[in-house]
Amino acid sequence: MQRVGNARNANNSNRPRKEKRLSYVVNNADHTKHSAGINCLSLLKSAPSDGCDYLFTGSRDSTLKRWALVDDIPSFSANFESHVDWVNDVVLVSDNVLVSCSSDTTIKTWNALSNGTCTRTLRQHKDYVTCLATAEKDNTVVASGGLGGEVFIWDIEAALAPVAKCNGTMDGDNSNGANASGNSLPVTTNLRKNISMDTTQTQEYTPIAVKGYKESVYALAMNESGTLLVSGGTEQIVRVWDPRSGSKTSKLKGHTDNIRALLLDSTGRFCISGSSDSRIRLWDIGQQRCIHSYVVHTDSVWALACTSTFSHVYSGGRDLSVYLTDLQTRESALLCTEENPILQLALHDDNIWVTSTDSSVHRWNAEGRNPRKIFQRDNSLLTGNLSLSKARVSLEESTPVPVYKQPTLTIPGIPAMVQNAVLDDKRHVLTKDTSGSVKLWEITKGALVEDFGNVSLEEKQEDLLEKVNNIPPWFTVDTRFGCLSVHFDSPQCFSAEMSSADLNIVGKPKDDKVNIGQETLKGLFADWLRKRKQRMECAAPSNGELLPGKDIGIRSHTPSRMDGSSETKSVVYPPFQFSDISLLSIITEGSNGGQWGKKLTHLDGTEDEKDFPGWFLECVLNNSLPSSNENTK
Repeated sequence: MQRVGNARNANNSNRPRKEKRLSYVVNNADHTKHSAGINCLSLLKSAPSDGCDYLFTGSRDSTLKRWALVDDIPSFSANFESHVDWVNDVVLVSDNVLVSCSSDTTIKTWNALSNGTCTRTLRQHKDYVTCLATAEKDNTVVASGGLGGEVFIWDIEAALAPVAKCNGTMDGDNSNGANASGNSLPVTTNLRKNISMDTTQTQEYTPIAVKGYKESVYALAMNESGTLLVSGGTEQIVRVWDPRSGSKTSKLKGHTDNIRALLLDSTGRFCISGSSDSRIRLWDIGQQRCIHSYVVHTDSVWALACTSTFSHVYSGGRDLSVYLTDLQTRESALLCTEENPILQLALHDDNIWVTSTDSSVHRWNAEGRNPRKIFQRDNSLLTGNLSLSKARVSLEESTPVPVYKQPTLTIPGIPAMVQNAVLDDKRHVLTKDTSGSVKLWEITKGALVEDFGNVSLEEKQEDLLEKVNNIPPWFTVDTRFGCLSVHFDSPQCFSAEMSSADLNIVGKPKDDKVNIGQETLKGLFADWLRKRKQRMECAAPSNGELLPGKDIGIRSHTPSRMDGSSETKSVVYPPFQFSDISLLSIITEGSNGGQWGKKLTHLDGTEDEKDFPGWFLECVLNNSLPSSNENTK
């Protein structure tokens, strides 16, 4: 398990968030594909292990994936799972160290060429971490920025240095990845697969914090040697920093909306910025002035990529378009269009990788080595320092035609769920994905009931409408990860009851009331309870003393409050039996602090009670509803 810092209590964030929540996520069966929009990309060319090129993608489904690019055919190579919220950015620090940041407030380091080994979790941000930047030459330096108005400069080599172990263990989270030939890549040893293991960096290393930043940060860029850092965000100003000290050196004014993307040339003299004001600006940092302003987009600019010579820039954003612009002549050409807003661009030789709010990745021809070829097709337009209104009129009148109509390659994803509706019985949920498919789910079993195909979700909801007694909402759902997530918050999750007769429970008095939330949690964790009971029985001899060498790993720092006999009395009724938990994972937090997530099948019964909310333990271990004072534990 990788623990995530408490986004409010531990770091004094003002972002409201319910505490001690427990959620289960119904993951997609195909783990080799993303199930939500892809926020970030990173390329590793000619990996030292096998000479292969690798593409790393980070998604809103909370995972990163590695793709081997062999003979122009991408193949899934590894899954990197440890974040419990959107992955927002990723950079390669060296040939084998990957650094990612997430809306779960953490930065994580990974063995890039492993089967998905997370080597360290770094916690310093108090809110969503939105962006990263690194220096190509001194690539142990990484900058991070987020919504908390913070920018930190990390020495990754120092951050990864051996530190005092937390809980007496070291951590490694592996997933089952293989390279294109089916063989595992070189992997860092996973010492133990225990949920309470935590590699959070201790206070022995503290990053440099830039001084005086207050606004949310959306974009960062660093020059090749790591001597210059630029940041941009809601302040609408490009700020220039010395990353070695964290001090401000200058600021560049000109944009009229949020700055969403930044690039620096290798020397740190020139900067390119993209903004929600639809403009791209070229800056001379030494002279602290804007050299040119380019108006080619009709909406926010969210992504930039530049040629190695810093002569041409590729840009994409909310208007679904990718443009190529000559920074000197100010000519632009519409390279291609996507079906969804563009989130990230990455040049790869003569091609460009494009990600969007869709779960697929496209590669387009970009003539990256000689972009002037694009302008020889007589489809360019001039984008000088026009006013925004005049530029938009010019674009509309010219009606640019894309140079390329189809991508040269696609890494397909799974259609993301984008809509949901809880039915009146408060046990079933309808979802709709980007392909239009509507599905019916049973929350009390974590199971798909029926796939209705391409139909109207609203009409299907009407068809399934039934007269039931007024059942209060006892759970919430969302499709933030592109799949179904079900959330339990105490005491609300214990507010609904139904009779045994209504639930068709045989052998139980018809008028007996059944707490739906309690029984759902017992069913969800039935396998975990069984494993826990077996380990306790194996470890305890008849005289009640622990046998030598029988440390079963159940770590509770205080004597357990739980009555073990109550576990044997726990019966899971048929309406709450989770027949297949292989696709389910949980996200929660306990009194130890910090969110964590893990697949249900990976829980082995040795987990520390303090990793779970107190109200949950009372429910599933004592088979009773928690008292009011347990709700905040």
